[in-house]
Amino acid sequence: MKTPPIVSPEEWEAARQRLLVKEKELTRARDAMAAERRRMPWVAVEKEYRFVGPEGEVSLLDLFEGRRQLVVYRAFFEPGVFGWPDHACRGCSLVTADQVGHLAHLHARDTSLAFVSRASQPDIERLKARMGWSMPWYTMTDGFDADFGVAEWHGTNAFIRDGDRVFRTYFINARGDEALGSTWSYLDMTALGRQEEWEDSPEGYPQTKPYEWWNWHDEYGDADGSRAWLAKLAEVGDAGRSG
Repeated sequence: MKTPPIVSPEEWEAARQRLLVKEKELTRARDAMAAERRRMPWVAVEKEYRFVGPEGEVSLLDLFEGRRQLVVYRAFFEPGVFGWPDHACRGCSLVTADQVGHLAHLHARDTSLAFVSRASQPDIERLKARMGWSMPWYTMTDGFDADFGVAEWHGTNAFIRDGDRVFRTYFINARGDEALGSTWSYLDMTALGRQEEWEDSPEGYPQTKPYEWWNWHDEYGDADGSRAWLAKLAEVGDAGRSG
């Protein structure tokens, strides 16, 4: 192994500062990409998709759990997948499932996350218990995977709802999925984004000051005003389409 040169602390810091310029360029480019996602057109979901959850059959709208936005990851856990029946796909497990942050922070931005597979609920619950996963995970029963680009490969779809109407807003797959898992990465792919004032968003999009909504994951609730924030989101209506 040919290692880099060994230098003084001053030379090392100078090299880091040079690289930091490129890192900040990358951060700004990532923010600009997220801003373009918030301006993507929406497409209405007209079909009635059905899933099975721990409590029985549910619709795509139910997967929102009453929130405004929904992110859905298609995980491969089913007969024919390497690792079945003890494990889900190694890529889905390492790249996505093991990286998911605490969902309370997404919920505070009125956004839900769900995994979907073709395995039965007893198999999914057994897998979650073994691997220590807690995200909502549903069983697909129809052509949802084929219709949303995830029949033969993993991928993550973002949706938003206006009342009972559901719209697809963005899609990430292939190596794009490896960057997902954190609260910020999921919010950055949604139609409303992080919903903070510094973001470049269309006029009328809900935004609050950064840091003010941040909280410990067990402290979100009426006391910190998150319910008022959800009410504010409800007032936005169809601003995403008009923007």
